[in-house]
Amino acid sequence: MKNLRVEIDANSGFCFGVVYAIEMAEDILEEEGRLYCLGDIVHNDAEVERLQRKGLVIIDHEELLSLRNEKVLIRAHGEPPSTYKLASENNLTLIDASCPVVLKLQNRIRNSYSRGEKIYIYGKHGHAEVKGLLGQTKGKATVFQDVTELKGKDIPQKVTLYSQTTKSTDSFYSMAEKLKSAGTEVNVNDTICRQVSNRDKELRDFADRFDKVVFVSGTKSSNGKVLYQVCKDRNDNTFFVSSSGELDPEWFQTNESVGVCGATSTPMWLMQEVRDRLHTL
Repeated sequence: MKNLRVEIDANSGFCFGVVYAIEMAEDILEEEGRLYCLGDIVHNDAEVERLQRKGLVIIDHEELLSLRNEKVLIRAHGEPPSTYKLASENNLTLIDASCPVVLKLQNRIRNSYSRGEKIYIYGKHGHAEVKGLLGQTKGKATVFQDVTELKGKDIPQKVTLYSQTTKSTDSFYSMAEKLKSAGTEVNVNDTICRQVSNRDKELRDFADRFDKVVFVSGTKSSNGKVLYQVCKDRNDNTFFVSSSGELDPEWFQTNESVGVCGATSTPMWLMQEVRDRLHTL
């Protein structure tokens, strides 16, 4: 036994938007035993599998086309207007668990588009939330992950800048300054969720306190990749796992302190499983 001293980060785990979506899904599953969900309800395979055992059926947009007269959950990431239009045509009942922060952002982008503003969105190409945001502009907004993507392109003299809600605040403002330095007038709209962005500092402080850090996240989670790197930059002895079975005893020495933390898509029960496994090493 390595006699590890293990602590779970109290600030890690689901953000309120994901909690809301999962609670809504569980309530319906308990009553009806089946519920369709458009895309993974959360970017964590273990949590998705847990809900699938309860009767959650994950479908994609292509499968949605042929669905009729069913209930379908809209996850926290939100959806573009085209999804709501299709649901109406196919007599689908949408259980809308879109995060309130995302819905507010969608509304702001939609209003900007109606005013004829040139909209730029700092976000990940193809991300579910970004697709929903892009849909508010009928696909006409420009999405970019770095200003280098915009080189050689005709950038308007004035742009309205928004951000995917889970992006880093520092990175967002850095992108805004780079656009300004290139001669573009930028109307900056900080639309980043503070519950998510504040975790950067919280995790740096957390990672500092331990000999080793185990970061628990699904491999599909963009937020997980970012926050893992935050921990890794502060504590080089940070290890990424998606389950307790991926822990390697060779990572740890006797009597070390170990911090366990995770992404906004990481369930607390999974971090607890990792903690329990560490105690048996």
